[in-house]
Amino acid sequence: MKRTLAIALMGALVFAAPAARAQTAPPAGAPPEPPAIELYSAADAQAVLDARILALKTVMTLTPEQQTLWPPLEAAIRAVAKLSAQRREERAKAPPPTDFVDILDRIADAEAVRAHDLKSVTAALKPLVATLTPEQQRRIPAFLGLHEGAAGRPQPTADIWLFEEEN
Repeated sequence: MKRTLAIALMGALVFAAPAARAQTAPPAGAPPEPPAIELYSAADAQAVLDARILALKTVMTLTPEQQTLWPPLEAAIRAVAKLSAQRREERAKAPPPTDFVDILDRIADAEAVRAHDLKSVTAALKPLVATLTPEQQRRIPAFLGLHEGAAGRPQPTADIWLFEEEN
């Protein structure tokens, strides 16, 4: 029984392989595939960051008194986004990891750097949050990309849009 099944599978593979190759090969005389296009440029990333910062400020509905605490937060967010983009470029130029230990080491380094950057944002955020109403505060976590109901599990920093450029 096992031998019959194995022979049937082999026969199916023999007949299916040429058909699969024929489907993936471009027709003779067809123009070559166009080169890949960069769909998300640095200008696009800047525009998205600008929109998110403006939206965050809008979502918080700051009072005139709270507005004075906004510039340090915006500066911190912009600095972190810039550093995140730089790290992505550096990672793209880095040699591939040599093994799984190297991968784990790189993850640990990335999390440590992002943790430091996130501390700079929280330091700028704390004075502002201290002046916000509970309703204003309630709007911020989901907007930043924090997961609801994480059940005490730590959230990877890469999931927060501040570090989106690194992904």
